[in-house]
Amino acid sequence: MEQIITYFEGLDPIVGALIATTFTWLITAAGASLVFLFKTAKRSVLDGMLGFTGGVMVAASFWSLLSPAIEMSGGEGFVKVIPAAVGFGAGALFLFGLDKILPHLHINFQKDEAEGVETNWRKTTLLVLAITLHNIPEGLAVGVLFGGVAAGYEGASIAGAVALAIGIGLQNFPEGFAVAMPLRRAGVSRFKSFWYGQLSAIVEPVAGVLGAWAVFTFQPILPYALAFAAGAMIFVVVEEVIPETQRDKFTDIATLGFIGGFIIMMCLDVGLG
Repeated sequence: MEQIITYFEGLDPIVGALIATTFTWLITAAGASLVFLFKTAKRSVLDGMLGFTGGVMVAASFWSLLSPAIEMSGGEGFVKVIPAAVGFGAGALFLFGLDKILPHLHINFQKDEAEGVETNWRKTTLLVLAITLHNIPEGLAVGVLFGGVAAGYEGASIAGAVALAIGIGLQNFPEGFAVAMPLRRAGVSRFKSFWYGQLSAIVEPVAGVLGAWAVFTFQPILPYALAFAAGAMIFVVVEEVIPETQRDKFTDIATLGFIGGFIIMMCLDVGLG
């Protein structure tokens, strides 16, 4: 792990953000590739994986994003928490707006339960767009941390950015599987199921580079940007991930998956960051 951190320390942070988020995208593709080995998967497995994803996202939101945002803000008392509060609310509202505009369909939902503006797009397209919404704040979070390193903020470190990228990658593996497998079960070919599954995460390198560039260019926004990514991730978990795991009889498995994901991400961030 020290060699990985040393490697990233020798890179331009924006390039580092691109490499890290490309890694998270490739891990999504690895998860989606399981459709070449399995045609079906137990609903309990899918719900457990989605729960794990939610746990990682919630832990990352606090340990990797909100806590550093508060620490690096100036002032005392309520003044110190204002950037985090404003950024967190803005991030949630941003995803709220996308959720209302972008047509999408949650993984365990029926076609007539699609959200966003009305459209006659295929179910596969709507499913991919739903997971793409998940991945925007994840890529942004990694990029913002790398941008903070470039800006020289004391609370931002390469180790912390790498830890977050590893955590996001860990939860992207089951996420890729959870997207591709329902498509395969619905009759979509193995290759198309894989293609759509990995395609949902291609937005992460884009969001990561934009986040790193924005923070590096406009340095004072870092606390707001970290909290923005956290707010967007929490919105996704509460509005999409958790409801997707609560529509069958495996809610306990999903909850245990959530706890496991939270613990792993917390340990990664504290241990490495």
